[in-house]
Parts: sequence; structure tokens; C-alpha cells
Amino acid sequence: MSEREGQAVLQLCGITRAFEQAGEPLQVLRGCSLAIHAGETVALIGPSGSGKSTLLHSAGLLEKPDAGQIIIGGQDAMKLDDGGRTALRRRTIGFVYQFHHLLPEFSALENIVLPQMIAGATRKAAERRARDLLDMTGLTPRANNRPGKLSGGEQQRVAIARALANNPQLLIADEPTGNLDPATAERVFEILQNLVQSQHLSLLMATHNHDLARKMGRVVEIRDGHLSEI
Repeated sequence: MSEREGQAVLQLCGITRAFEQAGEPLQVLRGCSLAIHAGETVALIGPSGSGKSTLLHSAGLLEKPDAGQIIIGGQDAMKLDDGGRTALRRRTIGFVYQFHHLLPEFSALENIVLPQMIAGATRKAAERRARDLLDMTGLTPRANNRPGKLSGGEQQRVAIARALANNPQLLIADEPTGNLDPATAERVFEILQNLVQSQHLSLLMATHNHDLARKMGRVVEIRDGHLSEI
């Protein structure tokens, strides 16, 4: 059996989500379903306000949908309590956002070390992993620089390294190149793809950049609350 035919890393089954707007329900997700298998890269596109971030937050267990199933590595996250979902998220998922959200008072190295130590790694092991990831992203010379001394592209590369620090199975990225100029965006995306491949990860990435989307394994679109493959 191939990986594609085997167990999915992520399965979304009939996800619905509504918010209240001006006292009326606004239906954002209308029964969205998606399966991502080991090693797959999937681009999520759609108009602004179409629900891309809501779908990513649901898939990443940051928001609980109103209905549907979220299965990660064969485990039904909807059957877990808040603590169980948090533990599952920390074990299996890494996040990269449009804004890097690095801690400004810590160096690039320390920003990658901290989440590992929170997860229980020793300082020595965490630093070794952090230095390996900085090397993979081409940032070894910047290891001791704080975020304010890094360029926008360098900051985002540190954010990607931090997302991979705890060896997740799935990387979720929400417009990770959205704040970068075209040349830097291409470079950061190339590094991201190389890391996903070398670390044997799956990637779900929302983007407005259709050129980057076409370089990924699959493209799915969200429109009017529905998800479809294109």
C-alpha cells in the first residue's frame, strides 16, 4: 500500500464553522473535507475573507469547529478535551504565520530552543536541534542575533525553523510569504519546501500567491464556505 493510500496525517470531515455578525450567524465553513497524507504539500487558496485562516485554525486545533471530525495521525481530536487537543497539537503540528511572532528579547537560536524545552527537551538537545535547523535555513551566522537585527526574510526563516523544532508530522502555514518582497518570498518558499522534504513532513499552506501554489503537490480552493480541489 502506498503512503497516499495509507492513513492520512490529517483528515477533515464535514467541518462547519459560523460566527455571529451584527446579531446574525455568518456561515464561514460549510462541510469542508480534506485528507493530507504523509509527504504531501497542499496549497489552500481563496478570496480574502473566504475562511482560509478559519480552516487552518480548525485543522491545527486552535479553534474548535461547530461540527465535523478532525483526525490527526488516526486520532479523533474532537473526542479529546481541551488538554488532550493541546497535547496532540504540540506533538504533531508546527505553525508558521504571516507575521513571524518571534520573541524580540531572545536570539534566533533561543527562539528555536524555547519551544523544545517547554516540550521537555534538555537544553543541550534543544540547542543541537536548533543549530541543525539554523544550518538548514542558512542562518548559522545569525544564530545569536535578536529578531530586530534580522531582515524580514531571515525572521521568517527563523519562524519556520521554530515551527519544526519539535519534529511535527504536519506543518500548517498561513500566508508565510505574504509580507515579503517577491524575490525574498521565492527564497523563503524554496527553503520551506526543502525542509518539508528533508524532514518528511506534510504541509498545508494558505497563500494568495498562485505561482507558489502551483509549485505544491495539490491545490484546493475555499469559496462560499466550500472546499474543492482544482
